[in-house]
Amino acid sequence: MKEADDLGAYRLRTERFAYRSFSAAITLPESSEELIDEGEFGADERLPYWAELWPSARALARAILDREHLPARALELGAGLGLPSLALLRRGVDVLATDYYAEALRFARYNARHNRLPTLRTLHLDWRDPDRLSDRFPLVVAADVLYEPRNVDALVTLLPAIVGPESSFLLADPGRLHLAEFLRRMTSAGWQVDSLGDRLEPSPAGNGIGITVKLLELVPPVSAHEAPNL
Repeated sequence: MKEADDLGAYRLRTERFAYRSFSAAITLPESSEELIDEGEFGADERLPYWAELWPSARALARAILDREHLPARALELGAGLGLPSLALLRRGVDVLATDYYAEALRFARYNARHNRLPTLRTLHLDWRDPDRLSDRFPLVVAADVLYEPRNVDALVTLLPAIVGPESSFLLADPGRLHLAEFLRRMTSAGWQVDSLGDRLEPSPAGNGIGITVKLLELVPPVSAHEAPNL
């Protein structure tokens, strides 16, 4: 696949990310509003959330780069432009980036290649159809994925199928309305929720206002799973 050809239909811009020894130029569409397709929205309420470099993605990437130990494999849900996956690649992790939008995965692959990182494996994934994921992962990560109530329903169902015992789910969230309900349902199912602190990240609006991002680690109850394939 010629990654440069993947982005030929878009007007592009670049945002920089730098933390510790990792620096990346993230290529993204000039305007996410230009990508709204009324037909797709009418059919499945699709909006191009993937086309912004959200504060939560930056915060999650920093958390990954700060983490002392990482497993050999990881999965990113709702990868969008791919920054957290790039941070995982930078740490030597074999990561599978997934998203509901094939267009997002084109950008994620391009960003890995453009920043001279190892090839990023990607998978077009609908959370309501988790059978495309054949095994569990020792680490699953996601940034700002709880936009709608339906996201909560799908994620609560998906996570037990892809996160094994002695594994964890790292979530970065800017305080979305549905976060509390998601955490309530996960703790009711026996998952342990630990706060990894908050990070202040710049707003994508470029107005100088900081966005506080919560970093959470969720660990499943061992009794809920068979032994994971790590």
